[in-house]
Amino acid sequence: MFTDLVSFQPWVSLFGGALIGLAAVLLLAINGKIAGISGIVGGLLKPSSGDVGWRLAFIAGLLASPLLLAATGFSLGKGEIDLDLGAVLLGGLLVGFGARLGSGCTSGHGVIGLARLSRRSVAATISFMAAGFLMVSLIHFF
Repeated sequence: MFTDLVSFQPWVSLFGGALIGLAAVLLLAINGKIAGISGIVGGLLKPSSGDVGWRLAFIAGLLASPLLLAATGFSLGKGEIDLDLGAVLLGGLLVGFGARLGSGCTSGHGVIGLARLSRRSVAATISFMAAGFLMVSLIHFF
């Protein structure tokens, strides 16, 4: 994947991050739920009564947001993924496995866990970042 640095708009990224934080705070304040995507999706696999609606609404919002943005004609620049479908699917499975193994995903640990000063989330986020830096370095080296 290549980032179009010429078209990079830091204010758009800052606004997007603020919206993610606002959504996480609202979900916690209104429902008492943590906005970790792997936990939200995982909760649909073994649903509790009265627990499915908010999960589906949250996921629908995640899917609808970029479609709504595109419908307004707003562009975030060009992105290009230089991988075949098999590599993308394998990567998705590995990310899902890692999220279950790490008791949460980057959104749960990095956004919510760090805001709650969770030591487990600090350790998980450091591990996520270190693994990401290592993989990017290895991919660009080889």
